[in-house]
Amino acid sequence: MKKAAILGSTGSIGTQTLEIARMNKDIEITALAAGNNIALLEEQIREFKPKLAAVWSEEKAAELRSRVRDLEVKIVSGMDGLIEAACEPEAEILVTAIVGMIGILPTIEAIRTKKDIALANKETLVTAGHIIMSLAREKGVSILPVDSEHSAIFQSLQGGQEKAIHKILLTASGGPFRGRKREELADIQVEDALKHPNWAMGRKITIDSSTMVNKGLEVIEAKWLFEVSVDQIQVIVQPQSIIHSMVEYRDGAVIAQLGTPDMKLPIQYALYYPERRYLPGDRLDFTALSQITFEQPDMETFYGLKLAYEAGRAGGTLPTVFNAANERAVALFLDRKIRYLQIPEIIQACMEAHLNISHPTVEEILKTEQETYEFIKNRW
Repeated sequence: MKKAAILGSTGSIGTQTLEIARMNKDIEITALAAGNNIALLEEQIREFKPKLAAVWSEEKAAELRSRVRDLEVKIVSGMDGLIEAACEPEAEILVTAIVGMIGILPTIEAIRTKKDIALANKETLVTAGHIIMSLAREKGVSILPVDSEHSAIFQSLQGGQEKAIHKILLTASGGPFRGRKREELADIQVEDALKHPNWAMGRKITIDSSTMVNKGLEVIEAKWLFEVSVDQIQVIVQPQSIIHSMVEYRDGAVIAQLGTPDMKLPIQYALYYPERRYLPGDRLDFTALSQITFEQPDMETFYGLKLAYEAGRAGGTLPTVFNAANERAVALFLDRKIRYLQIPEIIQACMEAHLNISHPTVEEILKTEQETYEFIKNRW
């Protein structure tokens, strides 16, 4: 019986992780953490019977305690509660599926207690990759990617030689606005940007996909996961979302992972690695598949991707600025306070105003995040 804790249990990745636990029947959930959806969290607690559950707000935690007072479960709140859930003593693996830099400290503490990490919180590596990967090596902990693209790269490396990587081919669907020019995006509304052609995801990541900022975050994440430079990572638009990513080796061989767009595959692979288990669902039918096409990404229209490469090359605190500026800009767009094209404009302005710190501590990373938020608050 494998024992797991989940941060972000009520979100898309979290609920699918619980589907896998429900289906396989040999994963015990020892801790759950969520934001504010305590109705769903209560259902999860009643079904999976964790020893501990965390919510962000103490007010929500008090309400949850009242709802589950008939159960033997400890309810905690705030950052201390997240860390307690991440470090639940019996858990062997932590699924980090919360959105944002809030995941950094719980992930670090979980690594310190020698838990493997099934990583679906890309901001953790984008902003603190130099800290996370070094600590994981020191503690002998595995960082197992859950993002479909990074899982595809990880799978393509099995049986290969990581030191023989020539480059990583990171695929992108192109999002709902693939092929459009900047002037055609001037009047994009929230509803338009939330219509992803292939994947069902949360609101923030769906907007990020439409701007291609998400692919930029994935470039920086891949740099840390696979110990390559950002210039060894080539983004390729593959609109059908059949090839999830590829690795090109020094001898010219290219190994790819293909499959239908289903996040349960990379989640299950991370949970049971190196074992492969049966997963019900659609299968690729190559006789019915008419074509797989490829395109160059348009980094002039979707220049958030270009900014990500700049941040990834520079390193230091600049990726934190990139991430934090995007996080706040997307929130403003979802609240209809800025226009769609202002998202990359805000990111660029924040990056240009920032004085980079080359080897930041966690405290400097978190301070940079707050300074970026303040910069945006004072200008937009």
